[in-house]
Amino acid sequence: MIDRRTFLLVTINSIALVLWFSSWATGQPGKTSRIGFLLFTSAADYSERLAEHKQALADLGWVEGRNLVIETRSAESQNDRLPELAADLVRTGASVIVTENTSATRAAMKATSAIPIVMAGVGDPVRYGLIASLAKPGGNVTGLSLLNSELMIKNLELLKQVVPRAARVAFLTNPSNPGSAPTLFDLQRAAPALKIRVLQVDVLAPDDFERAFATIVREKAVGIVVPPEQLVLSQRHRITALAEKHRLPGAYASARFVDAGGLMAMAPNTAEYPVRLASYVDKLLKGAKAADLPVEQPSKFELIINTKTAKAIGLTFSQSLLQRADRIIE
Repeated sequence: MIDRRTFLLVTINSIALVLWFSSWATGQPGKTSRIGFLLFTSAADYSERLAEHKQALADLGWVEGRNLVIETRSAESQNDRLPELAADLVRTGASVIVTENTSATRAAMKATSAIPIVMAGVGDPVRYGLIASLAKPGGNVTGLSLLNSELMIKNLELLKQVVPRAARVAFLTNPSNPGSAPTLFDLQRAAPALKIRVLQVDVLAPDDFERAFATIVREKAVGIVVPPEQLVLSQRHRITALAEKHRLPGAYASARFVDAGGLMAMAPNTAEYPVRLASYVDKLLKGAKAADLPVEQPSKFELIINTKTAKAIGLTFSQSLLQRADRIIE
């Protein structure tokens, strides 16, 4: 038998231990952590994905306003703003910085070698010099990659399958993005085997797209392939509307283009990206080192077809291709 005083002491200590363990399990005993999101595009364009990231973090116990502060900095599609925004996130005392694209990742790397950086999706981080290897990144960068070159070649092949007469295809590219030149190089190297010439069409700002499509029409390209580059992705509604206006078949490396009215896409399934990104942040906040966390590549891909757009531009998909599709928008 134990007396009442002993019982109360044991009970209080047990409750304190449970509370301490609960706090320790989130990696933050009595402390609020700060995450910085460094965005190339506008905060408004990223708002849906940011909400998904917040929910995924909350599912792991990191709740904004309770044990987490989220700082968002947006370059509004202006690369030259990224260095100062990255430096500002460092000054806020961010525990982890999440970057939206290659340019943002490089800016964050220049701003800090101590704070861990999580890429939300970069084409080929080894080739771009961001990490040492996928298995052992080294340094302070880890996260998710997208396999841009491989995706773009698959989309070029898809376009050729749907439009066999395609001899000249335009590639919308943002030359200020460090990942664009390697992707273009690989695309042009693969094109001769498909009997296609790739026309490079540069876009540097949101206002460049009407001019870009005028160039595509003038140069008599009969289709377009479009990367998941952030400037281009932020203008997906404008791009798909212009493609339909000029009756240009398009193959896109992100499902978001097809959801915005694009013709078709061979793209990674990124539905789990917020969950995967949250898992990186969670591990880093609990003391893991970015250098030891392997960078993940997409493991699931999907073919999305928009038959409504096909009808609008006078194109018909083969039955065999429709049967291969993972998702059809009608």
